[in-house]
This record gives sequence, C-alpha cells and structure tokens, in this order.
Amino acid sequence: MNLRQAQNAAVAAAKSVGAFIRRHLDSAKRVQAKTQYDIKLELDVRCQKLIERMLGSAFPEAGLLGEEGVAGNTNAEYRWVVDPIDGTVNFAYGIPHACVSIALQRRVSERPERTPRAFGAALRVRSGRIMPSWRAAHRSASTAYPDGYQTLVGVVYDPFCDELWTGMTGQPARLNGKVIHVSRRRKLEEAIVSIGLSKSREHLAATLPLFNELVHRVRKIRIMGAGALDLTYVACGRFDAYIERGIRLWDIAAGGLILERAGGEVWRQAIAGDHAYRMIASNGLLRTELRVPE
Repeated sequence: MNLRQAQNAAVAAAKSVGAFIRRHLDSAKRVQAKTQYDIKLELDVRCQKLIERMLGSAFPEAGLLGEEGVAGNTNAEYRWVVDPIDGTVNFAYGIPHACVSIALQRRVSERPERTPRAFGAALRVRSGRIMPSWRAAHRSASTAYPDGYQTLVGVVYDPFCDELWTGMTGQPARLNGKVIHVSRRRKLEEAIVSIGLSKSREHLAATLPLFNELVHRVRKIRIMGAGALDLTYVACGRFDAYIERGIRLWDIAAGGLILERAGGEVWRQAIAGDHAYRMIASNGLLRTELRVPE
C-alpha cells in the first residue's frame, strides 16, 4: 500500500467527517446509549459509516476496526483504526473539543515480544512519583500492538480549531503541514499534564489518588475529554504528558504514532477488555519524574 496515498485518503475522510460534526455542534443530538460516564450518539455511527465508505472505496482490501464496530476483514494485512468522534460527551454537550482519529495499521509477520511481568505492574504512586515498574528502559510502544499490528499512518483532525495532525512511519509529525516537536521541559513542577478519567468506576477510583498526588507536583493538570487530542497536544508541546488508566486502541493508534514521530514516548500495557490499555505518554524528558527506575 502506498502510505502517502493512504494518508491523503485518511485526511480527506477526517476533514469530511469533521465538517459534518462541526455543522452539528449546536444541533439536537439523538442519544443511542448512555451510562454514568459515557454517551453514544447516532451521529457516531453515521460518521463511522461515512469514513468506511470513503476509505473502503479507496482501499477495498483493508479492514476497519472502529469504536462503532468493524467492517471488512479485520485480520487483513492492512486495517484502519477509527474513532469517528473522539470526545463524544464534549460534543454532545456542545463543547467544541472533539476530533476525528484515523490510523492505518499493518499486520507484522511476528507478534511483538511479550511484555515482561514487571513491565505490567499496576500504575501507582510511590514517594511522590508515578510508578509503572518496568525493567527495560522506557521505550516507545504505541506503533506495535499485542495483536500483531503496527501503526504506519496517523491522522487526527480537530474541526473546531481546523487543526490537522499527521504522522507517518519514517517521517516527522506535522500540524497543518508544519513539522512539530514535543516540549523540552524536564521538570515536573513546570509541566502541564493531562489525565483521562475513564468510563468505569474501577478505573476512576484508581485514578483519583494519582490525581491527588500529581496536582501538588505539576504546574497544572488538565482533563480535556478527548484522548487523541491529548496525545497530539503532547506532540506539539502544549502538554508535557498524558496519563490514562483505561483507553481503547481507536483513541490512541493515530495520536500515539503522531506523538512518537514528534519525538515523544508512549508506554502502554494491555488491560482487560477488547483493545484496552493503560498508558503514559510524554515528551520523553519527564520519564524519570513519571516513574521510579528499577
């Protein structure tokens, strides 16, 4: 597959869906399902169907895995990973902070090596530091996933600010065509850190002690409600780190690659649930502040 053509197709799909959701920001929205901490809209499904049609027409051999379901052969050599509206609760409430996230992945010949047992220790706070206990040096992990797929192209589009982030393996990340880089801040007390409050009571309860610890050690904490945008904000230096205890592949596949191509790092660990992870993303310079080395 020609990656430049794939990126162009993803950009076209993201901008088309982005224009659609921008027009509907202030309109009445039909809720399909809701829980205490999440909302599913009929527009989510419509937007994913539009992406499916556009990408399926351009690349019929590729499958699609999305927040709103699957299309085609998801075990194909190539697959799209899509979140049609990342930040649905924001969007449902008329808050203009949401985006379209599209990634292209390729199945690799061999699955990545299993994560060492210590690498999968629970995220916790100790001695004033966030500690996922790992033996290996902190290395980027967002491009290779346990199910044997690797991210090659990432596109995230914020239609409300008209900001388009792109990333491709072997190429620098860009925002509206301009090369971007992560921040160079090394001190946690100077950092802005985003935290995601995930959709389950269990993860929420586990995140609150982390929040209470960090709020006294960083310049500011932000809770924005759109994981893909949190990752791209780290990629272009607006944030210095982003932490989430429970997030799905379609939220992080595109933004994770963009962050890596901007010089940042992503640590993640699979957790219970389909394509679910806990994650620490950063500029790479804060790793000694965000973990306790072994």
